[in-house]
Amino acid sequence: MEFRHLVSFLAIAEELHFGRAAARLHLTQPSLSQQLQRLERTLGVELVARTSHEVRLTSAGRAFEVEARAIVAQMEKAAYSAREAAAGRTGTVRVGYNFPAGQHILPATLARMHAEFPDVTVKLEEKRTGPQLSSLADRALDIALVYGRPVTADFRYRRLLRLPMVAVVGPNHKWAGRPGVPFAELSRQPCILFDREQCPAMYDSILSAAERTGIRLSVAHVIDDPGATAILVSVKPLVGFASASRGMFAGAAAGGVRPVPVQLYDPVPTIDLYAVWRDEESDRLQEAFLDCLEAVGPFQSPQPAKAEPNPTR
Repeated sequence: MEFRHLVSFLAIAEELHFGRAAARLHLTQPSLSQQLQRLERTLGVELVARTSHEVRLTSAGRAFEVEARAIVAQMEKAAYSAREAAAGRTGTVRVGYNFPAGQHILPATLARMHAEFPDVTVKLEEKRTGPQLSSLADRALDIALVYGRPVTADFRYRRLLRLPMVAVVGPNHKWAGRPGVPFAELSRQPCILFDREQCPAMYDSILSAAERTGIRLSVAHVIDDPGATAILVSVKPLVGFASASRGMFAGAAAGGVRPVPVQLYDPVPTIDLYAVWRDEESDRLQEAFLDCLEAVGPFQSPQPAKAEPNPTR
């Protein structure tokens, strides 16, 4: 059974006239008759009764018409969905993001997507940089919003904004009431760090800042969960690290934890946030999200408080 045979049968069922049905389909009458005969042979039943005076559907034809219409409608819907997906107007785009992206990038971008592509679903997954890039490579994500520029040639990227970094301490820490501290003071403080593979760009920014300042960090704990870091510094005299964006919300995560900006007079630690996607054949849904991302930029990042004057300088 061929799809064109169903279309031809439905034209006959609607017109009840071979000449008009053939003209509607831009076929000759003999060609239309042959298509009907092939369909009837395939089904093993007569669908259309024809005399010199009338054309009518048989009981089998009337029953078949109902199902044939459903099949044709479903095929048309499938074709429409395929065209809409190819044009980037429907379907699902899978986007990974981190905390700052959720605060500063996604709200305006998703609002734009909803306005311009209301039938596109954006599936969101919050992950750290390393897991996001692994998911992107495995095709479990289409776009990753991560810290740092990827080093592999398999990915393309676009820088979105630069974030200053802050220290996060508990309400009873001696830094809690200060708007900022020189990075060098970290040499005398036990710190919480994380595995580099979780977020290479942030890890390298912290370590390179320490190297430029001429100090060695005292790492008391290695924890890969930012929420757990916030809880731990709330009860122990430890210093954690976060972007200024996450640091602003640390108190809500662990009752009273306060962000303290790590202000280096030379330099201030910063980290860049990027949109990253695979370098391969263009995908319209991916392009639609990236176009909306660009349209609502540039993005503004929070700024930590100014550092205290250094009386020794």
